[in-house]
Amino acid sequence: MAKRPVFAVSLDWQYCVCEDIEFEYFSGFSDKQKQRSIQSLHQAYILQHPQAKILEISSKSEEALGVKLSAFHLMLTSNDGAEFSVESAFQAGKVFENGGPYIDLLNVSSREAKKDERLKNSGAVIAFQFEGERFATEPKTYFYQWLYMNALQRYPELTEQLMDYNAFTDIVFNPKKSLNCQAEAAAVYVSLQKQGLLVEALKNKQTFFEIVFQRQQNS
Repeated sequence: MAKRPVFAVSLDWQYCVCEDIEFEYFSGFSDKQKQRSIQSLHQAYILQHPQAKILEISSKSEEALGVKLSAFHLMLTSNDGAEFSVESAFQAGKVFENGGPYIDLLNVSSREAKKDERLKNSGAVIAFQFEGERFATEPKTYFYQWLYMNALQRYPELTEQLMDYNAFTDIVFNPKKSLNCQAEAAAVYVSLQKQGLLVEALKNKQTFFEIVFQRQQNS
């Protein structure tokens, strides 16, 4: 048995609610084993929440939409027209005590960007940077969610389908090892859209901070 978080859309200042669900985990690195674990996790969640419509967002998802919404596949466009994945932009945006940002990671695959040795050997992350703008490391998911939602907004054909769901998972995400999760970002996006806050939130990084994070702190 294992536990993984499910991020459910919340139509209030929380935006999403994280619930740890216990389920039967199928070990192994193959897509088939991951998909068996996803099915098990979703079944366990639906037993507790029969009205849930749940989507796995990762490259392991059995749904084409879930694969397309993965940070490995969801693409951003720079001011000069270059395209790269959310994952590559996130890794390339890290500013370390002893180096970075390593913007050359924008030119490699998501997997290569994530595994670059410099990310492990440059000390602590002290900031993030994207398109000349600096982002603080707090709140911890600020930069990642900003990237993810701005990328997502470029694909109305995907966001239209996304709005049909109210809970999201990422089978690879382990909160004991990572902070940022594409499933959480998707849940917050859906909540912002349904509450009529999305357009204002995505105007710039300051309004995003105020609406997504400061509103939570002040409520």
